[in-house]
Amino acid sequence: MKRMLLLTTLTLLGTMLISPASVHADPTMPCSLVLEPTDPNDTNAKGAALIYKVKLTPSFPRTHISIHASHLPAPASFGDYDRYEGFAFIPNVISWRFNLYPTSEQDPDWVGRIDTITADLNNSQFQVRLSNKAANRLGQAVLSGMITNCK
Repeated sequence: MKRMLLLTTLTLLGTMLISPASVHADPTMPCSLVLEPTDPNDTNAKGAALIYKVKLTPSFPRTHISIHASHLPAPASFGDYDRYEGFAFIPNVISWRFNLYPTSEQDPDWVGRIDTITADLNNSQFQVRLSNKAANRLGQAVLSGMITNCK
């Protein structure tokens, strides 16, 4: 029995040491991360994502994501797009879309949030993407960041 327990313990320990990439902890919240442009020529565009737990109902807490993006080109400059959306996803698992709204300046910032996420955000990515409201079509990412960079 002791030998079986020792073997099991060594196997688990060896798995964690040999393959640490498969062991992911949920990020410490609250945290924030910088969203970088996907086009290296777009040096002025930047964004930030704020991620934290909120308790808005008597049930369990949800995760809140808010995005603030600055110095983005007009969506129409990329083609048939009229706005930006926040897009958060865990690859091959789940995704969330939420509207970003322009501020009132001539060169607006784009801001938005979502408060309904119940999934753990391990391995998640956050993006600002082009969108066509009428066609409900999501376009390419213009800013992007990963939860592993959340501080």
